[in-house]
Amino acid sequence: MRSRAFRLLVIATALFSFLIALTFAVAPQWHEQFHVDAANQQHECAVSLIVAGKCHHAAPPDLVAAPSVAVVPSILPALHSVWVEAPFLGASIFEHAPPALS
Repeated sequence: MRSRAFRLLVIATALFSFLIALTFAVAPQWHEQFHVDAANQQHECAVSLIVAGKCHHAAPPDLVAAPSVAVVPSILPALHSVWVEAPFLGASIFEHAPPALS
């Protein structure tokens, strides 16, 4: 029940914040009262992004990559197997329980 209440609180807060940003975008006088530097060109906040029309979405990445030439060597080296000891075998002492009379 707590997680549902938390989700509703987060959704309500996000919706309220977005509606306040839309309200400030429509009324620049209120935005200037909220932000002192709202008239500055370097000022950037959610309201200025909405006013500029930059809040829709980012451009999606290209789905198709350009074909690249595969380099295939003419002679392939022979593969040789190498034995590597497993590093966890030294910790096998932890597999056993403590002695019965401890």
